[in-house]
Amino acid sequence: MKQDEDFLREAVRLAHEGPEQKAGGPFGCVIVKDGRIVGRGFNRVTSSNDPTAHAEVTAIRDACRNLGTFQLDGCTLYASCEPCPMCLGAIYWARPSRVVYACTHQDAAAIGFDDQFIYEQIELLPAERSIPMTQMLREEALSAFRAWEEMEGKTRY
Repeated sequence: MKQDEDFLREAVRLAHEGPEQKAGGPFGCVIVKDGRIVGRGFNRVTSSNDPTAHAEVTAIRDACRNLGTFQLDGCTLYASCEPCPMCLGAIYWARPSRVVYACTHQDAAAIGFDDQFIYEQIELLPAERSIPMTQMLREEALSAFRAWEEMEGKTRY
């Protein structure tokens, strides 16, 4: 428990660092494996002009680069705030063993970072979403999937 608190405090420290560097919003994240930090990140959305540069995503990228892998088995992700839907998806793809967070998504919404609309959009059919989504060329695109299925020596993930 004490170790969780220490690593979570480092994520909170990074949540302060991002805005101080005018990098982005007040969110920080660290990823830990075997008792040591292997990835760090804070929100860099506005400084990098990258809407995917959330703290968790930047920390996942850093940890994967440092560990030389695309999955974070055996790692714990510590975030200063409950992950948004995009970060939650990235976390599931990265497959850490656990996540520990401080603030809730309601706390983030109270200061203008409200992602509830995304949760609501996910529930809608693609054509009903606020950004309409149209499916086309499915049969043509399936050729890439067939080629993948037939490929020998591929790395599954």
